Amino acid sequence: MPARLIALFKPFDVLCQFTDAEGRATLAAFVPIPGIYPVGRLDRDSEGLLLLTDDGPLAHRLTDPRYEHPRTYFVQVERLPNDVALNQLREGINLRDGLTRPAEVELLASPPDLPERPVPIRFRKNVPTAWLRITLREGRNRQVRRMTAAVGYPTLRLVRVAIGPIRLGGLSPGQWRELDPSECEALEVIRGRPACSRSQYPRHHRNLGSR
Repeated sequence: MPARLIALFKPFDVLCQFTDAEGRATLAAFVPIPGIYPVGRLDRDSEGLLLLTDDGPLAHRLTDPRYEHPRTYFVQVERLPNDVALNQLREGINLRDGLTRPAEVELLASPPDLPERPVPIRFRKNVPTAWLRITLREGRNRQVRRMTAAVGYPTLRLVRVAIGPIRLGGLSPGQWRELDPSECEALEVIRGRPACSRSQYPRHHRNLGSR
């Protein structure tokens, strides 16, 4: 049976799990579909694209670092990075768990078009911020934040906008959708068989009670 595969805009301050003994916000407040689970993770304080599926082999293929599937983020950092720092990020940073793989890093000329975060970022007065587009081909714990901190530009906000061929698109925080036919075809190359299914659920959903 073809797998279920959902794209969600994970909001800020939401855990990448469906239950929490401490009563913190989880995915259950936004995705009312049983039997699916996240493909990889986003930190509680990060936002953006999260894929959910009931297909274990597909999830493994998408998260296995051997396959180097790209993940793209918009990253707001403190201060304006210089060329030395940008090149260090591109070439690899020596973190506690080893040297990172080369990354694609672009300094954006203007902030990306993103929804406002419900909790404003903490920044210092009279200290500018900048936005980067960073694409990684590995997924270490809090990797982007550790990389930018290592070159002297702490991350203030992080929003993932793409995983491989799947993009966040026009989703707002808390909204989800089932993948469209072109996205399913792109995943068929990764999975080796049809990756998505039709279902009784609407293609777009928003939990209006979770604002």
